[in-house]
Amino acid sequence: MPEAVQNIPIQLKVNGKLHSLNVEPRLLLVEMLREHLDLTGTHVGCDTTYCGACTVLMNGATVKSCTMFAVQADGADLLTVEGLEREGQLHPIQKAFADSYGLQCGYCTPGLMLATHQLLSRNRQPDDKVIRKAIAGNTCRCTGYQNVIKAIQLAARNMDRV
Repeated sequence: MPEAVQNIPIQLKVNGKLHSLNVEPRLLLVEMLREHLDLTGTHVGCDTTYCGACTVLMNGATVKSCTMFAVQADGADLLTVEGLEREGQLHPIQKAFADSYGLQCGYCTPGLMLATHQLLSRNRQPDDKVIRKAIAGNTCRCTGYQNVIKAIQLAARNMDRV
């Protein structure tokens, strides 16, 4: 009979809140977020990093949480789509996606918003080419991207209010 897998203690900050967990070494980061922390805005779409629905920010950089183990995030600072909102107020990125019709079914939206967050934290005035490159790792099957790009442009204009 195989030995039981030993859980590994990890500590990480998610959306500004410190968490200490004991997790199986094979637990995916997306599963930890969804099943252990009840942060279901991070979606599982493809399990291959292709679609980007599982995108989160780790220490300010986008990562695909469907192919990363939770133990690899030990000591990290994570941001999920739930962490964008503050005190009941939508983040300018969230508001811009809604105002510009940059979402339809919404499945890819959290990943696109976090890719946008990373982009706008580095470049407050991206042109269309830069925007397209920044979201290239996120697939949307509904919008055709025109309104997503408009949403990112609007968010860039409104980020000065943050």
